[in-house]
Amino acid sequence: MFETLLVYHGKPLYTELHLERMAQGLRALALPDCLEAVQQQLASAAGESVLAKCPWAVLRVSVIRGPGLRGYAPSVTSSPRILISVARLDRDCGQIATAASLCVATVRLSSQPLLAHIKHLNRLEQVLAAAQTQAYDADECIVMDQANHLTSVAAGNLFLVRHGELLTPKLIDCGVLGTRRRLIIEKWAPAIGLRIRETILTLADLQTAEEVFYSNSLQTVRPVGRLSEMYWDNHNVCNALFQRFQDDLA
Repeated sequence: MFETLLVYHGKPLYTELHLERMAQGLRALALPDCLEAVQQQLASAAGESVLAKCPWAVLRVSVIRGPGLRGYAPSVTSSPRILISVARLDRDCGQIATAASLCVATVRLSSQPLLAHIKHLNRLEQVLAAAQTQAYDADECIVMDQANHLTSVAAGNLFLVRHGELLTPKLIDCGVLGTRRRLIIEKWAPAIGLRIRETILTLADLQTAEEVFYSNSLQTVRPVGRLSEMYWDNHNVCNALFQRFQDDLA
């Protein structure tokens, strides 16, 4: 399992949401319960002076089952390893990013309910999608499931606004339930009086969208300006949601 946390002046943000998702992942993969140790290591890493010296940083915590015998069967006596890496971010994450250009990935996410929603370390589909994003000189790419339904972007969750309603793909057999997605659904969208709905979406739904954006831990929300021949210059909802994030910082 892994989690990527945004760090602001030495303080990891929304830690409780990341730990809740990690706990779900530990159970799904039948990893030993080491959440308390993860919390201790996060607190120790956050206390490092190097983090307090820079406004923005990214902290990644990974939990690995540990060594075992040859073959697929996990060792029943292995002790999990907790790995933490920290990197400084030069971008001011307190300011919303410029509108992104998107492409559509040809790789489709595999359907596996057991692994859906959590952040396991097998990200090969995302690697292939990101490589295609580079080839198209885009900022991000839309990924779909085996039924050609919208799922997300390679590194985040997708949203669109239509007829005054905020829509996001309903994630069933694949896709990650992002921490910022959860904040938007449970807190930020209701705070601005916006009705939100999780539903089945296709590429055709983007053609009638008034606004498109995506969310992840490092960018919070980022507006989308272009996908192929589709363009969006209205980013009012995205800006309003980002303001809620700025309010949280304050």
